[in-house]
Amino acid sequence: MLNRRHLRIKVLQALYSFYQSHGEDFGKVQKELLTGVERIYDLYLYLLLSFSELKSISEYRMEASKKKIRPTDEDLNPNLKFVNNKVIKCLEENVNLRAESESRKVNWIGDEKHELFRKMFKNLKESEVFDQYMNNGVEGFEEDKAFMIALFKSEIANFPLLYSHFEEQNIHWIDDIDLACAMVVKTIKAFESPEKCSILPLYKDKTDELEFITQLLQKTVSLDNETERLIDDLTQNWELDRIAKMDIILMKMAITEMQVFNSIPTKVTLNEYIEISKFYSTPKSNGFINGILDKAIHRLKSEGKINKVGRGLIN
Repeated sequence: MLNRRHLRIKVLQALYSFYQSHGEDFGKVQKELLTGVERIYDLYLYLLLSFSELKSISEYRMEASKKKIRPTDEDLNPNLKFVNNKVIKCLEENVNLRAESESRKVNWIGDEKHELFRKMFKNLKESEVFDQYMNNGVEGFEEDKAFMIALFKSEIANFPLLYSHFEEQNIHWIDDIDLACAMVVKTIKAFESPEKCSILPLYKDKTDELEFITQLLQKTVSLDNETERLIDDLTQNWELDRIAKMDIILMKMAITEMQVFNSIPTKVTLNEYIEISKFYSTPKSNGFINGILDKAIHRLKSEGKINKVGRGLIN
């Protein structure tokens, strides 16, 4: 499921695009934001479907080996542990996965994609994690789960050609892939038995999360002049055009969030944007942003513009 930090990052990307275009088409930016968030689920589905693709490649190779002019005993009696993996079977039989994939037109059909998985299978077949699983003599659902998680982490999620494919499909997916991979691992870990295998929804609370990103986007834009004046005042020794654009957008978002979302603790907002800045801005930005936002909090509190409500919230 999506977490708030990732939602903030998606809004950050949308705002960066908006400001780069000099605010020409806000409606388009908002639509692209909502579409981009939804497409994270497509990425998750693609990754879940990858297991079945690898199984198909394995089955194809075993059948081809049996048709050799002089097949070996191993060719005629292959190790079926991987193709009989119960986790793969769970995913193949999952009604929700099938329905979501079909409705979103998510699939690995096509010669180019088949070639990608052929290369991936060749790579994983030579891996230590695969060899150990195939030859350790251990059977059972928990064994299959542990193997699938290890295989996914070591051979699938980090496969360079898969990364390249996703980047070609959607440039923002490179930012989303860590979250999608974490969702895949969480999904498999939660499988209780061959009969109890559920996939995750995209949202914990769809209405709440969509309201959060749309409000954060809209309010950051509508309060733009006000927050920019505040930042300008708090950075008296700096010209705004000397400050990284990403830093300014992050500070605008944080200042907006602290004023608009009364149920989110100020400290949470502060920490979230400092963490985001470590990945999306310059090396020294987090310290700079921390200092400016700390000043902004004191200013806004004194002016009565930060008012938190709810048990345990601190202004």
